[in-house]
Amino acid sequence: MKYSNPANLAIIACPGGEVFADEVIAHLKRRYRRNMERMAAELAKHYGLSAEAAAQQISLINEIVYSSPHSEGGREKCPVPRFKTPVQFTIFANGEVKAEIQESIRGKDVYIFQDVENHYPVNFSAGEVKKILSINDHLMTVFVTIDAVRQSGAQRVTLVIPNFPYARQHKAKGREGLTASRIGKFFEGLGVDHIITLDIHSRDIINAFNRMRLENLHASYQIIRILSRLDGILNDDFVVVSPDTGAVDRNKFFASALKKPLALLYKERDYSRISKDASETNIAQIRLLGNVKDKTVFMADDMLGTGGTLIKGMKILKENGARRIICSISLPLFSGDAVSYFDEAYKDGLFYRIIGTNAIYQEEVLKREWYISVNISSLFAQVISRLHQNLSISSLLDNRDIINRLLAETKGAEPQHELPFQQPESE
Repeated sequence: MKYSNPANLAIIACPGGEVFADEVIAHLKRRYRRNMERMAAELAKHYGLSAEAAAQQISLINEIVYSSPHSEGGREKCPVPRFKTPVQFTIFANGEVKAEIQESIRGKDVYIFQDVENHYPVNFSAGEVKKILSINDHLMTVFVTIDAVRQSGAQRVTLVIPNFPYARQHKAKGREGLTASRIGKFFEGLGVDHIITLDIHSRDIINAFNRMRLENLHASYQIIRILSRLDGILNDDFVVVSPDTGAVDRNKFFASALKKPLALLYKERDYSRISKDASETNIAQIRLLGNVKDKTVFMADDMLGTGGTLIKGMKILKENGARRIICSISLPLFSGDAVSYFDEAYKDGLFYRIIGTNAIYQEEVLKREWYISVNISSLFAQVISRLHQNLSISSLLDNRDIINRLLAETKGAEPQHELPFQQPESE
């Protein structure tokens, strides 16, 4: 029976990542309680004890051997560890940030959460100060937190950062830096052992590290589950469209999983221009390769910034006869005035729904009729739990089996044991 003391797992939430961290912690607590109840039942059967007595013995051993009294629920059947480590974050008048860890984490397996795209007010100095931070402010907060964790004697440091910062700067087209890999090397130099992220923009970033491991998660199962619940979607005349050549592998995965045809929007860009908003992008020309006439179109992409590229693609699809358009976005940034542009596009009938994950903290877009939020905190909780116990996470990185079972249940058919599709590597 595999057992790793959960009291040795510590979670630290930077100001930007606190909401997502709390959601993941809630899932971790439920998983821990189920695991403890299962272990207590097995031990009770083996040693002829009651389940309550076995649970009390496990809790007693945890407190004596691991010195872990920090749990919630008092003397209940299976007390649950708190997991979250209190940290005092202070921001000074000149913008400098300090992280002070409020209890010992020496020898612990520490997971630091941050959402660098959280552009809502976050708390400093125990809530006395609220600040809206830029991506660079959030990055600096991560740096000082990692340093504080290492200085405090953590055994292993994992950074949970769903949106890898500067991921779009992964290749040099001229006299420019490879900033995505440089940011990763900053993390590595500070002593980060692991990074857990979502749909990283380019696989090239992963190859830039010397020893640090990066676990790149995908939300494809959660997205397909939402698709299967939309009225008439999977039984409709349905086509998957890749929004550009860089997203072909991702959309090929969805097309193969859903057993639907794949089309492509080919885009020519003018890199001398910078995309400022949804109405002013650097796209020079778009061509459609495939047939979308009178069909429901599904497009998947890793991130949505200003949204201009996606809206232009929608217009081309509508001009070519698409009946209904649904998009999924792993990292819904909605930068600048993107939400208002999508409001207008929705009123004009350009699309039906946008599916996005809760990896990026949002408030405004959640109120929109056209937006569906997918909760992926359970996926991150499972990965953290398995990494902490030094278990394999292959089944979570390659989710073909559970997707196959989901679609079989949806269609009322027997699941196949082998599928002709693979989880895509990010572009």
